[in-house]
Amino acid sequence: MTTRRAIVIALALIGAAGLGAASAAAQSATATTISPGMPAAAPSDYVIGPEDMLQISVWKNDTLSRTMPVRPDGKISMPLLHDVHAAGLTTMQLRDKIALALAEFMPNPEVSVIITEVRSLRVSVLGEVQKPGVLQLRSDTTILEAIAMAGGFGTFASPSKITVFRKGNNGQTQKIRFNYNRALASGTEETNLTLKPGDVIVVP
Repeated sequence: MTTRRAIVIALALIGAAGLGAASAAAQSATATTISPGMPAAAPSDYVIGPEDMLQISVWKNDTLSRTMPVRPDGKISMPLLHDVHAAGLTTMQLRDKIALALAEFMPNPEVSVIITEVRSLRVSVLGEVQKPGVLQLRSDTTILEAIAMAGGFGTFASPSKITVFRKGNNGQTQKIRFNYNRALASGTEETNLTLKPGDVIVVP
């Protein structure tokens, strides 16, 4: 499939079914998956997402302590508590939530939550880049960094006309224009956009 045809398919799906369909189109258009190195630790304000790996430790209780993935529905499963919603929380918030729930079964439970692997930060880069495909990110990443991970621009790219498709909280897809040339120029106000999970970057 040519690069131009992949763009057309992705844009058509965005209009029909939103950003989730565009992400699927990106994966079928190319098999390229790019993964930067794992950071030493996720930042304290990192928000847990589906498929992230968590290590839950309850002091002096090996039965409750375990490493587990966040399910696609955003929940984790624990003995006694059954389903606990984890997605959308920081590790500190989830720690407090689990400790409060366990307090009904034991006195003063001491809980720790560690993200052992970030898997929910995925964005797609389509169009005139060297390696179009899905980027599996490990930490906060800007659009300039994502383009670099995709190998930079292709021969016929238009860096000043980049569009980022992002699904909002209301389910609507918004288009964010980005001028790469202006972002690199000194003294300009173009923001080096920080990407969010599910973003689709299209380079014409």
